[in-house]
This record gives sequence, C-alpha cells and structure tokens, in this order.
Amino acid sequence: MTKKNTVYLGLGTNSGNREENLMRAIEELSHALGNCITKSRFIETEPWGFDSENKFLNCVAAFETEKSPIELLDTTEEIERHLGRTTKSTGGIYHDRTIDIDILLYGNKIVESDRLTIPHPHMHKRDFVLEPLAEIAPHIIHPTTGKNIASLLKEFYESK
Repeated sequence: MTKKNTVYLGLGTNSGNREENLMRAIEELSHALGNCITKSRFIETEPWGFDSENKFLNCVAAFETEKSPIELLDTTEEIERHLGRTTKSTGGIYHDRTIDIDILLYGNKIVESDRLTIPHPHMHKRDFVLEPLAEIAPHIIHPTTGKNIASLLKEFYESK
C-alpha cells in the first residue's frame, strides 16, 4: 500500500479571469491528486521578479497524494499547460501567466534534483506564499530551516 503524503502547492495567476483560473486549477489538481484538504483565501499581490501591469491572485492549497515528487511535478506542469500556460519561467526570467503551480512542501521531504527542489527554494522570501501558507498551516515545520511557517512569516516581515 502506497503512503499518502500531504503536499502544499502555491498557485498564482495574473492574466485572464484570475479567480476562475485558480478554481479550475484546484479542481483539476483534485481530480489528479485527490481531494483538496484545505485552501487559503485568495490574495492579490504585485508581480514578483518582473514588471507587469497585471496583479497576481495567489493562494496555497493542500492535497494528499500517493504520487512521487517527480510524478507530482509532471502533473502540475500538465495542468499548467492544459489551463493555457505556454512558457515556463527559467533562469529567473518571469512572465505573465494564466496559472503557476509551485510545489512548496511535500511532507517533510527534501528533494534536490535537476528538475525539482523541495522545499521550494524561494518560498521563505515570498509573502504571497508565506501569508496563505501560514493561514492554513502555521505550525508546519520547514524541513531545511527547522522553523514553522508562522515564524518564517514573522521573520519575513521583520526583515523588511
């Protein structure tokens, strides 16, 4: 019997009907992974890492899945393409997008490969990830820092 792991996914969109984009992504993720355990409220944020006239709508959703981390990555990328994402951000160059799905945490696993790094390497630097994650999972421990999400969010704001 395969063990289910709780995964936390960051979702963002800044083009098209943003609320519908997030709802459709969560629905497709639920079909592919299993029911959504919980999700944060949607928050509107400025683009991160690039200039755009379009603000983002972001949230974090938790799912239980039997998929491996790489299978999960393949699934999220397939859903992004299905929902209209045509280019992936690479080399620190970002673009407007109908949907972006980032794997933030996969249980307490640490994964480092050419295709995937878990926990997400920038999550502790992004309020649009930490705020919604702290809303639904404040006590979850970040596996590389050893700190809970609420503490990481507090440190983020104290450093500004």
